[in-house]
Formats: sequence, C-alpha cells, structure tokens
Amino acid sequence: MPSPTTLSSPPHVAASAVPRRAVVATAFAFAVTMMGTTIPTPLYSIYSAELAFSPLTVTVLFAVYALGVVGALSLFGRLSDDLGRRPVLLIAVALALFSAILFMLPPSLPLLIVARVISGLGAGLMSGTGTAAVIDLFPAERKAAAGTLAVAANTGGLALGTFLAGLLADVAPLPLAVPFIAHLALCALALISLAAWTPAPAPDARGTLRIRPRRLRVPPEIRGSFVRAVLAAGTGFAVTGVLTAVSALFLAKELHLASHLLAGSVVAIAFAGMAVGQLIARRMRPRTALAVGCAGLVLAAAALAAALSAALLAALLVSAVLLGVSGGLCLNAGIATTVEQVPPAHRGEVSSSFFAGIYLMLAVPAIGVGLLAVATGLRPAGLVFAAVVAVLAAAVGIVELVGARRSAR
Repeated sequence: MPSPTTLSSPPHVAASAVPRRAVVATAFAFAVTMMGTTIPTPLYSIYSAELAFSPLTVTVLFAVYALGVVGALSLFGRLSDDLGRRPVLLIAVALALFSAILFMLPPSLPLLIVARVISGLGAGLMSGTGTAAVIDLFPAERKAAAGTLAVAANTGGLALGTFLAGLLADVAPLPLAVPFIAHLALCALALISLAAWTPAPAPDARGTLRIRPRRLRVPPEIRGSFVRAVLAAGTGFAVTGVLTAVSALFLAKELHLASHLLAGSVVAIAFAGMAVGQLIARRMRPRTALAVGCAGLVLAAAALAAALSAALLAALLVSAVLLGVSGGLCLNAGIATTVEQVPPAHRGEVSSSFFAGIYLMLAVPAIGVGLLAVATGLRPAGLVFAAVVAVLAAAVGIVELVGARRSAR
C-alpha cells in the first residue's frame, strides 16, 4: 500500500513528508486541465454562426477531444507508473496551456480540431495520472476520501470551465478569446504550483519517455467489476457528452435563448451534480451506488426526451440535475471498485483503462447523434439517443443489483 506521505508509490518518489500543499497543487492542476475541455461548450453556437457549422460538425468537433483523451491513455497509460506522477502532471497542464493558445488564434475548423485534440491529450494524461496521484497522497484508510477528491477535481473543473466561459462570453469583449486568456493564466499558475509544491521522482527511479502503444490491462480479479463500472459511468458520460455538444445549439435554435451563460450553466449543472453524486456515493456501498446511479440515468434520459420533444427548458434543467447526480454515483462507485482495489504500482494503468473506456462512450454517441441529426433533425436524433441510453442504463443497473444481492447472501 502507498505511504501516506508520498505522491506516488515506491520506487517513484523518495520517502519523505509531503505537505498538504502537494494535495492542493495536484487537485488544482487536475481541475484546471479539465476546465480547458469544457470552455468551448457555451461557445459552440458562436462558432456555428461565424463558421456555418452544422450540428454534425459541432458534435465531431466535440468528439475529437474525447478521441484525443483515449489516444493519450492508450499511448501513455502506464507512463506515470514508470516515470512518477509529477512529470506527467506537468506535461498534461502544459498541453492544456498550449491548447488555450491555439484557441486564442483566429478560428477555423482545422485549427479548432487541432486545439481540441491537444486539449484531449492533456485531459487523457490528467484523467489517469491525476486520479492515481491524488489517491497516492492519502493513507490506505482514507482511499475513499481520496477517490472523492479526485472525482471532485475532475468534475469540478469540467463544471467551472463551461460556467466561466459562458459568463465571460456574455459580459466580456472578444467572447472567443477572453475565456481562453483566463484559462491560460490558470494553467500557468498550475504549472508553478506543481513545480514548487510536489516532490520529484526519486533520482534512481526516473524512467525513459517512450512513445509507443501500450495495451491497457486490467487485473483478472477485478475485470467483472471493471466492465460494469465502465458501462455504468460511460452511460452517464455518453449523455453528458451529447448534452455538452448540442445544448448550446438546442437553446439557441429551438428555444431561441441566446445566453451563453445559460448554455454553459446547463452543462455546469450536470458536472456540479456529479460532484454531489460522488459525495452521496461515499455513504453507500459501491455496488448499491452503481445500481441507484443507473436508475437515475434512466430518469435523466426520460427528462431529456421530454425536453427535446416539447422544447421545455425546465425539463432540460431537470435532466441535467438527474444526469449529474446519477453520473456522479456511477463514477465514484466505478473508481471505488476498480482503481482503489489494485496495488499502487498498477493504479495509473487501471485508472487510464477506466477513463479510456468511459471517454470512448462519451465520443461515439455524440458523433452518432450528429449523423442522425443530419437525416432526421436534432430533436428526433436526441429522442432515439435517450431511448438507447435508458435501455443500457436499466440493463447495467439490473445486473449490478442482482450481483449485489447475491454477494449479500
């Protein structure tokens, strides 16, 4: 088990006391990196108007970020286990900073795609390494609290990014530049904090940077739990991905509400709800939390269907709340039954595998909705998607509930 005073498990970091500021620096860097991935969310309606983007273009632009995440996890899934956490955390924040610079340039579709992919690469490195790093900072008896903090940094950053961008786009000049200027400054602060407050890997444990595909492996003893956790949390991410990709267009074109703050707030509510959901999950058994979360996702899909079919803002907000809380339950329970159950030396790999799975489930449905929207329109495509999500969430929840009852006997 990891020492309560090391950033990463031996032999990556020399055994020495790690102050609380290392926890703050790591969580802050995690949140700031994830902020960059949702800052474009309330701006999609502006990009759509200025560059004549279709719903398909917007969903593809969103999805390439997720594919960048998966690419980073596939190429560098074990990198933090080999080199130590801090070097990979620094690379992740540097990529987020570089993507902010690209977004500040005059927009074009190729440039936006490159910026989104780079943002995804940074998020991919941070999702696996940040989660493992936060867990490593806590003693064994506080692993649940560590997992909660990791999810809070992740989802909190996602919520703050879309809310901040929406607010700045409404009140500041240059709405396509100012949000990224603010993110650039936060990234610089995160880099300074990581460099100053987190311990470097032990000199005799520094590995070599090797860019090559790595098969992300999951220990046999947790594979069943891993599959259920990815399907449950991935379903929540799939709905969140579609909501993120099309909410600004839906509000502007279907409800005639042009507020960027409102568009950002809808998605921020979902991500903030995830933070609430993972706090609730701490008071529940992981398998129970997973089953309850799946039931909530069914309700969230129903509310989303009502919002799309009747063009109701209230139903859209309800779906965001239900989605967030339910997704938070599934995400926290998923980490508790996977990443927290393996030895420290394998946490980076298992964490990366977990997030690779759920980010694939985030990207593919978003593109599917965009393709379907070309043929049927945005509302019918969303209704089909909501039905598929409801069926999948119900199936996973039933399997988990049956398994939990058998384990209790």
